[in-house]
Amino acid sequence: MTVKVLIPTPLQKFTSGQATIDCEAADVGQLIEALEASCPGIKARLCDEEGNPRRFLNFYVNEEDIRFLEGTDTALSAGDEVSIVPAVAGG
Repeated sequence: MTVKVLIPTPLQKFTSGQATIDCEAADVGQLIEALEASCPGIKARLCDEEGNPRRFLNFYVNEEDIRFLEGTDTALSAGDEVSIVPAVAGG
């Protein structure tokens, strides 16, 4: 199933400047692997050494934070939109 991935500007150097990419994946974990296959090097920016999403990045599936769903096991359906959003901190 094809899902649309919204890529933040700092990571677009891995996507040849593309802000959106269409990927085939059944869940978020497979999506990360698909991104790595088409955009080598991006996974190291998305995941830590154990393969978990980095703390300073948030993944949303149709505006729902995967931390409150099933994490990287969150299922994807055709037409879903996955946003990768750098965390913002401040005071």
